Amino acid sequence: MNHPLENLADMAVFARVVDAGSFSAAARQLGLTPSAVSRQVARLEAALHVRLLERSTRKLRLTDAGSAAHTRCQTLVVAAREVMALTDTQGATPSGLVRVSMPKAFARQVVHPLMSAFLARYPEVDVQLIITDRTVDVFEEAIDLAIRITDAPPPGLAGRPLMSVAHLICASPRYLAERGTPTHPRDLAAHSCLYLGEDERDRHWRFRKDGDEVTVRVSGRYVANHSEVRLDGALNHLGIASLPEFTARQSLARGDLVRVLVDWTHLTDYAGTVWLLYPPNRHLPAKLRVWIDFVVAGLQPGVV
Repeated sequence: MNHPLENLADMAVFARVVDAGSFSAAARQLGLTPSAVSRQVARLEAALHVRLLERSTRKLRLTDAGSAAHTRCQTLVVAAREVMALTDTQGATPSGLVRVSMPKAFARQVVHPLMSAFLARYPEVDVQLIITDRTVDVFEEAIDLAIRITDAPPPGLAGRPLMSVAHLICASPRYLAERGTPTHPRDLAAHSCLYLGEDERDRHWRFRKDGDEVTVRVSGRYVANHSEVRLDGALNHLGIASLPEFTARQSLARGDLVRVLVDWTHLTDYAGTVWLLYPPNRHLPAKLRVWIDFVVAGLQPGVV
C-alpha cells in the first residue's frame, strides 16, 4: 500500500479536475497536458481501489466515492494554501502582488482614490485591480480578493461586510424647474430618465415605501451603462438619473443635483451590502491583511 503522502499531488489534481469540470480545463490551469492530468487521477484511483469519476465524451460525473474524496481533497488544497501563506503572514514587511476584482463604478469611484496613499505606505506591495461587473471565481482565476455588492454572499468563501450602497434618484434643479418634480414613482413615466440599459429589467425602476412596492417603466433619450456618464448627463439637464450614492455625493453636496422621491427607497440589483470575499484561509498573507485594513479604514464611516 502506498504511503498517503505519496498521493498528495494526485489529490490536488483530482480536486482541480472536479472544480474545473474537465481534464482539459484543469490541464490548462495547471500548465500540464490532459493526458498527464488523466494519469494522475487514474493513479489516485488505483491507490484507493475505487473509481472516482465516470468519464464520458461530454462531461465528468463523480461517483459516491469520488464525491467523498473531493470534499477531503479540497480541504487538503485549502490547508496547502495556508501553509504557503505562512511565510508572508509572519514576515515583518508586507510584499508581493494583491489582485482584487470589483465592479466598475465601485472600483473607479471608491477604491481607486485610496490606492495612491496605499502604495506610498506599502512600497513593496503591488496592486492589480480587475475591474469587471461579471462574477469572478476567486479559485479558478487566481484572484486574491473579490468585492461584490450582494445581500447573499456565496458559500465556500470567507466574507467581510464593508459597507452599504444605496441608489438614489437625482436630477438637476434646472431640469426639475423645466419639467416638474415627481411626487410619486409613477410620475417618472412622463420624464426623461437616465438608466443603465444593459437589460430590459434596468428600465423597470422599483421603489418601496412603508411596505408598499411600486414598479414603473421608465424611458429616456440617453442611456448609459456607466454611472459617471449618467451623472454627467444629469448635470447637463438631460433627465432624472439612477445613481449610486457615492457617484452623486459631491454633486448633491454642491447643490448641482437634488434628490427626487426622497421618501421612497429605490430597489436595484446594484444596491445592498458590499462584501469583501476571499478563500477561507485562516492565515491571510500580510499583503492582503494590510490591503483589507487600509480599504476598510478608508471607507469609514461605512455607509456609501
